[in-house]
Amino acid sequence: MTLPATVAELVRDFRANGRIVIVGASLAGLRAAEALREEGFTGSLTIIGDEPYEPYDRPPLSKQVLKGWVPADHTKLPRMREVDADWRLGVAATGLDRAAKQVRLADGEQVPYDRLLIATGTRARQWPNPTEAALQGVHTIRSRDDAARLRAALAEPPSRVLVIGAGFIGSEVASVCRELDIPVTVVERGSAPLVGALGGVIGEIAAQMQRDHGVDLRCTLGVSSLEGDSAGHVRRARLSDGTVVDADVVVASLGSIRNVEWLEGSGLAAGFWGVGCDAGGRAFDINGVVTDSIYVAGDVARAPHVLYEYEFLAMEHWDNAVFGAEVAAHNMVNLEPHYRPHLLVPGFWSGQFGVNIKSVGVPPFGDEIVFTQGSVAGRSFAAAYGHRGRIVAAVTFDHGKWLEHYGKLIERSAPFPPPPPGWDRPPDMKPMPAEFPEPGVPTEVPDVVLTGHAPSERTAEFRPRRH
Repeated sequence: MTLPATVAELVRDFRANGRIVIVGASLAGLRAAEALREEGFTGSLTIIGDEPYEPYDRPPLSKQVLKGWVPADHTKLPRMREVDADWRLGVAATGLDRAAKQVRLADGEQVPYDRLLIATGTRARQWPNPTEAALQGVHTIRSRDDAARLRAALAEPPSRVLVIGAGFIGSEVASVCRELDIPVTVVERGSAPLVGALGGVIGEIAAQMQRDHGVDLRCTLGVSSLEGDSAGHVRRARLSDGTVVDADVVVASLGSIRNVEWLEGSGLAAGFWGVGCDAGGRAFDINGVVTDSIYVAGDVARAPHVLYEYEFLAMEHWDNAVFGAEVAAHNMVNLEPHYRPHLLVPGFWSGQFGVNIKSVGVPPFGDEIVFTQGSVAGRSFAAAYGHRGRIVAAVTFDHGKWLEHYGKLIERSAPFPPPPPGWDRPPDMKPMPAEFPEPGVPTEVPDVVLTGHAPSERTAEFRPRRH
């Protein structure tokens, strides 16, 4: 038998009899399992998840669930096909033995694999003071149980809600509170809401939108402490300027933490921003060498992107979880030259204060912004972000129908400012600084993070060789 024929036989045998383990039973894990079966994998498939629930949809948790439109336990993800998997739900992975090819579980079991997909996602960052975080009425929102508890608290209703952090989740919670006619105070360490994700120009528009809807918005401030009553229920917060806010519900919206602790000692390139991998989802070890049997997908993955100067991107987006999982699954059961890259142009959407906010590309990669269509005063517009003379992102407020147009411009690195669309032009189309905060300035963490070329850096230094 020739070498190519031997390799082809090995691939056929793996597809029929191999063992694949997916750690992470959420959107990316489910879609990867479906894609594996779609690719013809008929071997053993095990899906491990630390929550006791089957995969559910997270975007409605901070919107429809909090409003009371949908119960938290009615958010189960639809199945695209049967996956015929061994589900291990309610038990966390605690370790990875790459030499023995085994995943260690919290119940002491060892699960063997031939190929492994890491899709452990993120969790909500808790209020940093454990005693204060344990007060009744202090919430975070990431899981189905989080949303159910917060919905019950809002239904009471509380006298005032304090939201700490004005990123997308915090702003959506504030919006829901106003829709429910609940007084709400938002405290944000940055200069404006959404400033880390969309920059200061858009942040000022978001700030005015919140104030117009009755939000008590306080920027460039932090919360020094939370105080409770004798029954252990939160009652007030002391802010960094010495003022006090009375509130009986507090929502800590402080960003997310990648679930990588279980990989400690595994030798993988896992850290604060997730697990490093190539554009095909193959995990890097700590030396930057691509592994053969371990893949990464979803929020926990960070991979270089050709459109963004090969900086590593970590994306907490629904479509990144879906398409990244499909690419990883394909590559897990194929060999070169049939590998596929995951080169998604990121996109997100958020509904808040009656406005549908959508974005495409990576806004924090831009240093300039220009309004290209619509009316800022009417909060119905499109704006493009530029970097070194090319368009790298766009954002729309109630102008989402144009997002595909801007996405195509980004894909081909079209000039910035982009060509006028021909109609609906704003009166001023002059580019201006986008006003993103400098790295290290405390603000909310954007959904797409430029993590640079090392887990702790956003820039790399080139040092020419000395002769």
